[in-house]
Amino acid sequence: MNSERLDLWKQRLSKNEGAYSEELDKMDHREDMYKGTYTLADMTNRSGDAHSGQAAKYVYNALAETIEAQVSNDIPMPKVTARRKQDEHLAEIIENMLRNELDRLPFERVNDISERVVPIQGAGMYLIEWDNTKRTHNTVGEVAVSFVHPKRFIPQDGIYDIEDMDYFILKTPTTKEAVKARYGVDVAEESESEPEVKTAGGGKTAEDMVTQYTAYYRNENGGIGKYSWVNDTELEDLEDYQARRLTRCASCGAVQPLVGEVITDGIEEPVVWAEGGACPVCGGHEWKETEEEYEEVIGPIQRSDGTVIDAGEGTESPDSYAADPYAMEPNAAEGAIQADGERPGLRDLSGTKLKIPYYKPDLPPVVLQRNVSVYGRLMGESDADKLEPLQNSLNRVEQKIMDRLLKAGDRITLPDDTNIRTDPNDDRVWRVGNLADLNLIRYFQFTGDITQPMAQVNAIYQQMRQTIGVTDSFQGRKDTSATSGTAKQFSAAQAAGRLESKRVQKEAAYAELFERMFKFILAYADEPRPVVYQDGHGNTVYGEFRKWDFLEKDEAGQFWWNDQFLFACDTTAPLASNRERLWQETTAFFQSGAFGNPDQPETLLEYWRKMELLHYPGAAETRANIQERVEAQQAQAAMEQQAAADEAALAQGMGQPPVPDAQVEEMARQAAMEDMAAQMGM
Repeated sequence: MNSERLDLWKQRLSKNEGAYSEELDKMDHREDMYKGTYTLADMTNRSGDAHSGQAAKYVYNALAETIEAQVSNDIPMPKVTARRKQDEHLAEIIENMLRNELDRLPFERVNDISERVVPIQGAGMYLIEWDNTKRTHNTVGEVAVSFVHPKRFIPQDGIYDIEDMDYFILKTPTTKEAVKARYGVDVAEESESEPEVKTAGGGKTAEDMVTQYTAYYRNENGGIGKYSWVNDTELEDLEDYQARRLTRCASCGAVQPLVGEVITDGIEEPVVWAEGGACPVCGGHEWKETEEEYEEVIGPIQRSDGTVIDAGEGTESPDSYAADPYAMEPNAAEGAIQADGERPGLRDLSGTKLKIPYYKPDLPPVVLQRNVSVYGRLMGESDADKLEPLQNSLNRVEQKIMDRLLKAGDRITLPDDTNIRTDPNDDRVWRVGNLADLNLIRYFQFTGDITQPMAQVNAIYQQMRQTIGVTDSFQGRKDTSATSGTAKQFSAAQAAGRLESKRVQKEAAYAELFERMFKFILAYADEPRPVVYQDGHGNTVYGEFRKWDFLEKDEAGQFWWNDQFLFACDTTAPLASNRERLWQETTAFFQSGAFGNPDQPETLLEYWRKMELLHYPGAAETRANIQERVEAQQAQAAMEQQAAADEAALAQGMGQPPVPDAQVEEMARQAAMEDMAAQMGM
């Protein structure tokens, strides 16, 4: 362990956490306001407020209602644009691959929490990682995306954009077993240093948990470094953590096989390699992790579009193997050599050895989503901060209303020396000594008039919604201010315009997220990844994302990776995700004749093809049945057409006037259509 490095990062954490403390202190308070705080704050800065610090009897949480009104379950869909015309098919593959990843990852849960945290706190973060432990039979590793609460993020002081920071630090609550499994470091004796980062409002210390600190920083070469620790225990120190790493034999440089990999090359019987096994090349037991700049591949490399990348200027030939410190010549005794830099096996000497540089994203793994941008502020503007004074005023007025209602009721005035009982029994006799005492007996009814306070409550409530831009039309409520359909649409559009900034911020964050997801997969997904999508005709297409499709070679023979794509969000995604509305619109288009004459079977078939594409229940079976009938009718029409043609030819041979071919075809088509319409009940 490097104690100097650990001390350096602990000092940076302490310094920047102190500078960020004011913002951190507000975060739990904002969460309390969202939950509904009962503590009444000062109305002014002057002292002597009798109600300050008291607990309200009742709270109408309009702040939470306003935030909940903005929650959108729509997950932005990727839109990828190629910068070069020849890359348009690659942009389509990337876009479909990202859509598959959105389905695979738990984005519904990620979006649900971000939709609340971002307006409450002013910002939220997404952490993108490559999880190499997620493996299938033929793939290694997957992209992982998680949401990070801003109280877990410590930025570099004075910098207001993550891209410009030299470093930032994340706090992660995790279990001791998870730390040992991932880093191989036993932290069983460590304690949880910051349990409050586990949840909003603080948390209790758990015996099985620790607080892990992870610093991401720019190294001297412009790459991304990573340093992680728990208390005084170092977990990881990677100067270039996005670089490719391989575990190689310390003696011969052969790559360590994967656990469970079957070793067949150079041995008499296949062996399943287990953890702790010997090197299949030299038999050594010592391994070391190395950073790899190049991948060794036996060419030529064929891409999915049929093009080939082969040897040329800047590549190596088989004769140059000896110059490679990791290359090994065949060993006659052992019969095993290093194959391709990744798996042990026999090298195909008939090909050409290509040294391909590994791709590195060199991007911070955290994406920031702001609520509303504010100049000179990292986290943006919090809705809770803007609404807090109004919510406190609302609480105070509600307190006054409750006081009036609780104090309302019936009162009776009596002489000081009377013994008259005021219980509710009827027909009781009250004896009064003189007329003066009788005049003192009076009945008063206090109704507790709350007309004025209720008017103030409504005024404050409207101010809170107008501050954020939420209207009755936006919430789906009855809007008496809009008396026509056009007016209601205009009102909703105005509300949407005021909230447009927040949607733009969300889409900007997702665009950055899509870019990082693509670049992480390009960097670390060595195996082809299946991609499934539907083409324009509604047919399911099964394709692949292959990293070699993005490998290019310039005129000098140097290899480079094509990542020149523009990432944005598909603005039609909210409508595309609303299937019920699409079903209704498609049916309306069919009925209005947008697909053709609704009485024609071909038009009906096209309609059900569209409904199948939109996943309408039972549409596939209906479309198949109609298609069978259409094909049968077309076959029958062809037979009738042929018969009519034969009859026309015969008539012509007998000296009768020939029937025009167009008339014959029209007669046959009309007969087939009438038969099909009769069968379908049209």
